[in-house]
Amino acid sequence: MESLRTPDERFEHLPGFAYAPRYVDVPSGDGGALRVHYLDEGPDGARPLLCLHGEPTWSYLYRNTIPYFSAAGYRTIVPDLIGFGRSDKPIAREDYTYARHVAWMRAFVEALDVRDAVLVAQDWGGLIGLRLVAEATERFAGVVASNTMFPTGDEAPSAAFEAWRAASQRMDPFDAGRVLARTCLPPLGDAVADAYRAPFPDERYTAGAREFPMLVPTRPDDPASEGNRAAWSVLERFEKPFLCAFSDADPITRGGENAFLSRVPGTRAVEHTTIAGASHFVQEDKPEAFARAIVTFLEAAELNGSP
Repeated sequence: MESLRTPDERFEHLPGFAYAPRYVDVPSGDGGALRVHYLDEGPDGARPLLCLHGEPTWSYLYRNTIPYFSAAGYRTIVPDLIGFGRSDKPIAREDYTYARHVAWMRAFVEALDVRDAVLVAQDWGGLIGLRLVAEATERFAGVVASNTMFPTGDEAPSAAFEAWRAASQRMDPFDAGRVLARTCLPPLGDAVADAYRAPFPDERYTAGAREFPMLVPTRPDDPASEGNRAAWSVLERFEKPFLCAFSDADPITRGGENAFLSRVPGTRAVEHTTIAGASHFVQEDKPEAFARAIVTFLEAAELNGSP
């Protein structure tokens, strides 16, 4: 599997991002290895929050929430998915599959021996992270789902998602900064938009970002459908605390929380929240409100920083 590694100088002097890079290798799936970049902040030995980003962002998305989690006594682990951020980027689009993304992140969790964690998942972070929860339930103490979904392909995708998927394939060149700038509600400064462009020096680096929208199951016989149905059968028995914290102005996932609220037992004893004044990238639009909602949930669920 041939891959690229974004030069380190692309990540120098990014606004609000004075976090030390960390790295771990995971099996690539073809006998080799890929390097995963991650952040690991907060008190040693504290309960970990495994924060997973989506398309087309990277760990930079969580930069403004980490201080709140640390102040509340939590350890925050934020990996860059393969193909994004400072993680390695296979060149061929066919090297990216839903199953491989799950396997890469499961290998990451196992490499760090993450236990008693709370998954915090937005966008593709949910599609991957909820598979991790279903396949390694013993490693997770709870879940926060935000602006995400967990489709099996048995229901037609929304018109908004179909429009995004088509746009993601037409964009030439692929411009992550433009995606964020056009989606976020508060104006996104040029320096922040450039930070989202940083992982992708040219089109060769964008295979994962291009392929992600095409990997969402949209038909019943999708290659990922069976695995997601199996995961749903576990989630339908998942009684650990499960918070839905969706935005009020996200055209892609609006109403997506209803599937979790109706099917996951762990949602029933939880006071859920809607983040006002935020669109799809809630961590960028309303980082303080998002982080405080999560900390409030964790405290109410007695998932304190010391597992």
